[in-house]
Amino acid sequence: MNGKRAKRNKGEAPAGENLIIGRQAVLEALRRGRLERLYLSAGQKGETMERIIRLAGKQKLPLRYVPRTELNRLAAGGKHQGVIALGPPFNYCTLEELLERCGALTAAPFLVMLDHLQDPQNFGSLMRTAAAAGMHGMIIPQDRSVKITPAVRKVAAGAAERLPVARVVNLVGAVEQLKEKGFWIYGAEADGSLPYYRADYRGPFVLAVGSEGKGLSRLLRERCDGIISIPMHDQGGSLNAAVAAAVIIYAAAAQRGGWDIRR
Repeated sequence: MNGKRAKRNKGEAPAGENLIIGRQAVLEALRRGRLERLYLSAGQKGETMERIIRLAGKQKLPLRYVPRTELNRLAAGGKHQGVIALGPPFNYCTLEELLERCGALTAAPFLVMLDHLQDPQNFGSLMRTAAAAGMHGMIIPQDRSVKITPAVRKVAAGAAERLPVARVVNLVGAVEQLKEKGFWIYGAEADGSLPYYRADYRGPFVLAVGSEGKGLSRLLRERCDGIISIPMHDQGGSLNAAVAAAVIIYAAAAQRGGWDIRR
């Protein structure tokens, strides 16, 4: 890394929810022109870091070196991989905006709704899976739910910059709007009567995933068109929200894409 291309920062880098942590998350935000400043520790190497510095140079983005201990503090124990960026607040969309995007798709929309999920690791992991599987957006409640934080962005590894996220005041009200637009709502629960591999995912649908421990709220579950489950050989075992959702998401992607695993 060429130290002449960046100014050393004698003060501390700012903290807050506008920080983006980790190489892949920072690179994706750079590609979309969503950064204001980069903070790095000296001596970082690798192809991804070289891309980050090159893109930052093209965008004339300020680069500042800070001690690695400062990056450690900002990352709050997470693995920052030698780079943290400062960006604008995360740009949530409204449900109406998300539906407008869905209306412009050539494929049937494929969304996920999180019912008061609390764990940033689960949220980030689920977001990364959703983007990789070609889902078109996520819906979260405005209150009592994890938001897009630096920890979520880090785990999502760039997916937070690609996948639209709508925040709504009331999930049940959002479900009613979605149904009016022709969406089928599947809830995921351990006691669901419909095995995930038998569900029909080909039309516009939303996968509703419950919170850790409590699962889907009663009102939301009552408004689902079907409750799907993942059969478990270990009757005492369980899958966390992100893993269970990943199984269902990829089953849906396989069905919608016409994948033939026999070939």
